Amino acid sequence: MDVSSKIRAARLWLAGPEAWSGRRIAGEIVLAVVLALLAAGTQELMGSTGLVQFGTALAVAVLSLLRRRLPASVLVVSGGAAGVLAGFGPLLMVSGWSAGRRIPGAGRALAAFTASYVLTIAIGVSSEWPQFSPLSLILFSTLYFLATTVVPGLASRYWTQRRTLLHALQEHNAQLLRERAMVAGQARLRERQRIAQDMHDSLGHQLALISVHTGALEVDPALTDRQREGVGVLRNASVAAMHELREVVGILRDGVERDDAATAQGPPPVDDPHPAARGAAGIEGLVAAARAAGNSVELRCTGVRRPLAAAADHAAYRIAQEALTNAYKHAPGAAITVELRYEPDSLVVEIANGPAPADPGDVVSGGQGLTGLRERARLVGGMVHAGRTDGGGFRVAGVLPYGADGLPPATVAASFAAPLVDAQDDFRQQSPSVPLGDGGPVMDWTVVQRELMMSGRRGSRASGVALGCGIAVAAMVLLAVAGGFGLFFLAGSADRGMIEPSEYEAVKVGTSETEVRDSLPDGDSFMTSGLEDSGPAKPEGSDCLVLASSEAGDSLTAEPVFRFCFRDGKLIEKKSYDVVQ
Repeated sequence: MDVSSKIRAARLWLAGPEAWSGRRIAGEIVLAVVLALLAAGTQELMGSTGLVQFGTALAVAVLSLLRRRLPASVLVVSGGAAGVLAGFGPLLMVSGWSAGRRIPGAGRALAAFTASYVLTIAIGVSSEWPQFSPLSLILFSTLYFLATTVVPGLASRYWTQRRTLLHALQEHNAQLLRERAMVAGQARLRERQRIAQDMHDSLGHQLALISVHTGALEVDPALTDRQREGVGVLRNASVAAMHELREVVGILRDGVERDDAATAQGPPPVDDPHPAARGAAGIEGLVAAARAAGNSVELRCTGVRRPLAAAADHAAYRIAQEALTNAYKHAPGAAITVELRYEPDSLVVEIANGPAPADPGDVVSGGQGLTGLRERARLVGGMVHAGRTDGGGFRVAGVLPYGADGLPPATVAASFAAPLVDAQDDFRQQSPSVPLGDGGPVMDWTVVQRELMMSGRRGSRASGVALGCGIAVAAMVLLAVAGGFGLFFLAGSADRGMIEPSEYEAVKVGTSETEVRDSLPDGDSFMTSGLEDSGPAKPEGSDCLVLASSEAGDSLTAEPVFRFCFRDGKLIEKKSYDVVQ
């Protein structure tokens, strides 16, 4: 295995189940360097040697890179090291945040944080005792661990669990939407199949009888030529109606498995003299028929011809047919313009006629033609507009989308990228990894943007933030309470182990021990822990009281100390010196 393969294997091992992008790698390196510099700077402030500073910085950098792969181990090691080396403090905070979200199971997370806490307390107390009181060390270490490790860990774990729950709910909601769409689609297809079957069985039978009887009547020798011509027109009309019925039934059954009876009928014959196509291509035939009937009709076609979906293609033909029929009835003799415009995303079918040259009189109309056209266009995703023109004529225009079969690939991709948000979606946003049916991907928002959007729509953005930080706030309240007790304890303890330099100067050698002790604190404080055995040798047979000075020393490692030594009930010596920590 070459060096590059080893580096790649090590990087994959460090990343774990998550893939590291270039930005993630750069971020991890920068964070490791920052933590290493903070560790070295902290150890320098504590007076450590250069070798200790370098070793601490190197260990912090390595552990920072390992915290994603080994969150529990890094947390425990950081906690133990922080008890003796202050430079591990920043790493302890980062490892607490990382461990809170990456350790699976509440039990394992609790065990890891407990082990880290125990090591921090045990190593910290053992390294500082007997200079400081064990009780005060435990109190300070507990507050420090809660603030730097537990609070970030709880906040991180809560945030991660909230994101996971939100994602799961969105996936479940998307699944329900897909199932609902499938059920509705199946119900719609079954209803279409039932309608098609009813039309085929009822209308098809009646039209077939008309065609047979008119065909037999057409060859009857008793008919005159004029009567035979009229019967031929009826027979041709019935045959054309049968083919249109076959086309409508085919559109209704599109995508539906046909039953055995429909399959047994087989496909229409290839040499059918009356093709069933009634789409945009058939509009030219309508115009030609209108011209043959003596009407003035002009056909215009612009743009590049593109195929439409079957239902939309049929709707284009029906719009032109109904509009021409209305023009014949309501404006006989008026000039008619039929225009087909192939736009980039849809086909526009526009039929306009001028004002009627004469009063058409009473026109019999069902009043449902335009309503039916609007509904037909709506079902295929289009629209129909009808109304009077400025010149007194009438205009009918339909806009019909091409569908996936007629759009170029780039346009299809752009249309599929449109956001699909269900009107009844309680989450306001679908999961970005869950496609809904065949509609393509949903809105690609990040989790943070989605949660802010959800809280904003409820009109309570502040409540959403408070909810997200609830655990952290509760922990901070506990810290504040504990800190208050700690400060109260420290204040009382400091008063019992510290005096002003002026008080030291006021005490005179030879004064009775009772008078001196009554005027000074008793020295029972963490401030004086470990100070009694430091400094110059005590007078032989004396009992000494050691107190700390309220003023700071000349350096961070030197602590001013006042010592009062008693023998035979009198103060025989008082000394002021510095204790190096």
